[in-house]
Amino acid sequence: MPLSKPLPRDHIHTREIKCLGFKRADGLWDIEGSIIDTKTYSFENEDREGVASGEPVHHMIIRVTMDDNLIIHNAEASTISAPYSICPSITPAFEKLKGEQIGPGWRNRVMTLLGKTAGCTHLRDLLIGPVAVTAYQSIVPRKKDNEYEPKRSKSPALLNTCIAFSDKGPIVKKRWPKYYLGKQKSQ
Repeated sequence: MPLSKPLPRDHIHTREIKCLGFKRADGLWDIEGSIIDTKTYSFENEDREGVASGEPVHHMIIRVTMDDNLIIHNAEASTISAPYSICPSITPAFEKLKGEQIGPGWRNRVMTLLGKTAGCTHLRDLLIGPVAVTAYQSIVPRKKDNEYEPKRSKSPALLNTCIAFSDKGPIVKKRWPKYYLGKQKSQ
């Protein structure tokens, strides 16, 4: 269902986020994310002698290399465009992610390592959300030991993570009947 028709409005800002997941020849995974912010108007900027309409205010990319368990083996970031000349100097800090695992507590670990002045807000937000989700979506379905399926006594990892995987819904009833808690039809 589409959104309702908006009131008359002027387009001011665009943020484009793109993430890609790659299986490498060596068995590891590369997850790449980019963020590009543009304005529909030109504005003054001391460090860049102005930013023209449509020119990226922010253009940043990040790549994390990880294994099947979402443990990071390498991380690198690049700032192609930013409003301040100091911004690219923080990109080496993202190497601190080596050895970290995307999973429970991910946001807190990223904030501990790269929060506030130890990182870049835009790269950090890209990493915490879209890159992490892209890693999960790329890797988990392809793993030999598929995390979608429960182990002996462990419930499925996706159980109750969204409306589709509600323990009271039809998908869980069909896919994991042992964990279905919805209404059972009386006979």
